[in-house]
This record gives sequence, C-alpha cells and structure tokens, in this order.
Amino acid sequence: MKWTFMALTAGMIFFSCRKEKSDASGCSISMAGLSGSYKLTALQYKPSATAAPLDYLATMEACEKDDILILQSNGTYNYNDAGTICTPNGTDHGTWSLSGKTLTSDGKLNGTIASYDCKTLVYYVENALVAGDRLTFTMVKQ
Repeated sequence: MKWTFMALTAGMIFFSCRKEKSDASGCSISMAGLSGSYKLTALQYKPSATAAPLDYLATMEACEKDDILILQSNGTYNYNDAGTICTPNGTDHGTWSLSGKTLTSDGKLNGTIASYDCKTLVYYVENALVAGDRLTFTMVKQ
C-alpha cells in the first residue's frame, strides 16, 4: 500500500512538472508567443472551397521568396527584403496586433491563424481575390 501511494505521488509530481515546463516555454498564440523572425515557406491559393490548392509561392519572384518578417512582442514588425533584393526594395515596417486567432496589421500580416507550434505559423485570408477563395500562408521561424 505504501509503495502504491509513493508511485502515485511520484507520477503526479512528474506530470505536473512537465506541464509547468510546457507552459513556461512561451509557445502560445499570443503577441509574445508569436514574436520572432519568419520566412514564408509555402503560399497556397484555393479559388473555392472545393478547388485543389495552387502553389502561389512558385509564381513569386525569387527576390520575394527570401524575405524575413520580424514580429516584435510590442506590436511592431519589420519586413526585410533579405537575400536577393527586389527593385524597388520591399523593406517595410509597421504595427501588428492579435485578437484571439485574428492577425491584423497595417501592411504585411492579416488573417486567421490555423495553427502554430512555436516553429511553424500557418494562417489564412478568406475572400482575398474573389468571394469564397482562400490564401494560406506557411511561415517558419528562423
């Protein structure tokens, strides 16, 4: 009986410590949790809910594919025209905010977060070009 109680106690301590470690990692859908540098790795367009997705990243200029978006936890962002520089230069800066899973900015970042695992941010914009379409952005932390 004593060993069973000790095993249960040890198990509860182990699992409670794991949870605290996970919560302390900063991996959350919040301004602080999302802050960091990102590179666009995929961009898909679906003209309708039933249509097959199209690879829009393949149609982008090479100078746009290596750009870096830096989100600051204070609500500012920098969009750096990194690597191959576009003409004209695509560097930009501004403000961004988060309300629930909705990203809003005065420029480069708008949409609804589909998923975030502390490394990969996936968000989408509906009705981007026509009613019923969806653009899905996949960005990876650098």
